[in-house]
Amino acid sequence: MLYKFIFLIILVTTINANSLKVAIASNVRFAFDDIMLAYEKKSGVKIMPIASSSGKLTAQIEQGAPFDLFLSANMKYPKYLHSKNMTYSEPKIYAYGGLVLWTLNKDVTLELENLKNKRIKKIAIPSPKNAPYGVEAVRLLEKKGLKEIIEKKIVWGESISQTSQYIYSRSADIGITAKSIVLSPRMKNKGKWIELDKNDYFPVEQGIVILKHGFENNRELSEDFYKFIFSETSKNIFKKYGYTVNE
Repeated sequence: MLYKFIFLIILVTTINANSLKVAIASNVRFAFDDIMLAYEKKSGVKIMPIASSSGKLTAQIEQGAPFDLFLSANMKYPKYLHSKNMTYSEPKIYAYGGLVLWTLNKDVTLELENLKNKRIKKIAIPSPKNAPYGVEAVRLLEKKGLKEIIEKKIVWGESISQTSQYIYSRSADIGITAKSIVLSPRMKNKGKWIELDKNDYFPVEQGIVILKHGFENNRELSEDFYKFIFSETSKNIFKKYGYTVNE
């Protein structure tokens, strides 16, 4: 029994030493799955992703969540954590995300102006409080003079995932979400969508940092995976999901 117990401790320690816990913004989950599989195949290292809104993940990191790296949906939260001396690396942009207007309702016309239509009762938008894509969605609506007009119709999602679920389940008639969602294997060819004009909002700069936990406990693996995020393999995956990357 003692031998088995010692063996179990060694096994668990080995698994933990050969794995990484990565906090990821909800919008990047599908692209990250492909990147994760490519990296695991290359290195044999197990990646454990934890997906949520960037705001919630930041709060968890502040409270001591043992994440090794953080892929945010913006640069604000990585910069904030860096200012609090909670990161090893400086924040760096790994991809730029875009917004789309998406519906599964065949009777809905895909035009921003159509959001004012009385037949559209609920419009899903990510909350700007937690989701960086929500900040840009609101910016776009304000620029178009639509926010105040449609405000009572808006159903706020805590994250891109929740917003997309509202649209997919038809709890909302239409909504604004990340382009990466509608290009994902699960959502591709579901309903209809249009890309929104990038001149109407700021590019969503998505940032990555190695966290202090990753530096102190898994420095070599954390640095290696960080480099892989900027590899040609990862860049091609990001582009497949509708992101723009620095070449």
